[in-house]
Amino acid sequence: MVKKSIFLILISASMGIAGHLIDLSLTQSLVLTIFSLSILGTLFFWDFRLSFVFMGSCVLVLIRAVNLENFIKFASLDVILFLIAMMIIVGMLKDAGVFRSLLMALCKMRKLNGTALFIIIMIFSAALSGLMGEVSSIIVMTTVIFDLCKILNITPVPLVISAVIATNIGSASTVLGNPIGIFIAARSGLSFEDFILRALPLSLIVLFLVILVQCVWYRSYIKEISSRIKTCHANRTMASLPATISDTKKEISIFIFALTVILIALHKRLEIILGLEENNLLIMLPVFFAGIVMLYRHERARYYIEQEVEWNSLLFFMFLFAQAGVMQSSGVASTLATKMIENIGNHLNVLSGVILFSSGVLSSLLDNVVVVSSYVPVLQSLQTLNVNLTPLWWALLFGACYGGNITMIGSTANIIALGLLEKELNVKIAFLDWLKIGLIVGILSSIVSCVAVTFIPIFF
Repeated sequence: MVKKSIFLILISASMGIAGHLIDLSLTQSLVLTIFSLSILGTLFFWDFRLSFVFMGSCVLVLIRAVNLENFIKFASLDVILFLIAMMIIVGMLKDAGVFRSLLMALCKMRKLNGTALFIIIMIFSAALSGLMGEVSSIIVMTTVIFDLCKILNITPVPLVISAVIATNIGSASTVLGNPIGIFIAARSGLSFEDFILRALPLSLIVLFLVILVQCVWYRSYIKEISSRIKTCHANRTMASLPATISDTKKEISIFIFALTVILIALHKRLEIILGLEENNLLIMLPVFFAGIVMLYRHERARYYIEQEVEWNSLLFFMFLFAQAGVMQSSGVASTLATKMIENIGNHLNVLSGVILFSSGVLSSLLDNVVVVSSYVPVLQSLQTLNVNLTPLWWALLFGACYGGNITMIGSTANIIALGLLEKELNVKIAFLDWLKIGLIVGILSSIVSCVAVTFIPIFF
């Protein structure tokens, strides 16, 4: 603990000193030091991440780097409102058991084998992540995987790793998939349509390639699944899995969720028709339907708000986003952006590659929300230097989401899945066991996305 603390202080102080050497003022250097402390403190002491962002934010106000009014403005309450609303809506779906029942029904297919089950798990993980967010998706999927593995009497580790990898890939496919998706959309002006037209096709290609890689990587495990499925079908064990999704609550829950997603998908068109500002409906439609959910399931409304909303994470996001805003308003980000252009040049392809791979590497070490919060103010400052930001936003999204697959701590989904695996089954995954497949998947997905962002005109 002491060594980590000393290391943390030294690195953060070095960042501030380095900033001063590249023409940052004393206040700006302090801002950079405090921001570095918050970011690195999160990496070194994850359990105390709220403490770091709380204290760092207070110091920023005390040194007059920002006033309280602007600090609250920078906290991205629009993004927070969106996330709260979607968590409530997803809580209703989880409560109804919709996705779990559907997956169980598929697993009872008579012609099911190991390869089909393995692929189904990955496709469902990616699809649910894009529809309901990576955190809710991985909780649902790990629960299903644990149940299946108990029935089949096999280790859940390869399935859990594969589900997490697919979850991180799927989280880049829509605005709903990841907090960084809505954060980037809100700051860049990208719409739900933009994600469907650009991010979704690329994510599907990456997912297809990753499924092929993992089917080869886990071929022995898949053969074992096939053997166990045959035995279970012979003993009629699979028939014991729950599969009904026909009751009224599930049907109404599916209708509310589907209507929410459809209207969010059309938000850009509706905003034009109604004469509303950009992305207003993107943020407020989930809030409206969250209100519908709390009316419909009023007896569970308190539970959804208290248990399904990840308040700890949301508070962390708020203060982290606010500190990123201070980096922008204080001029630190613009100075860093200028230095980047001076060293790399105003070449979009090079900039895109640098941002994609650097954010990918950092996301393998830090939670991707932390990484994106650090990059956003720098990208916004590049706009003043006449740089086309559109491909850079996509590079940041893909780098942060796909890079999260490289290590065990690369994304929130990874950490939650590992925690559930240890808590429920007392099973731990070795760092190298994850890294071996994670590195292959991370490099492959990063190369594919870099080629797409660099050479396909639609990303410009």
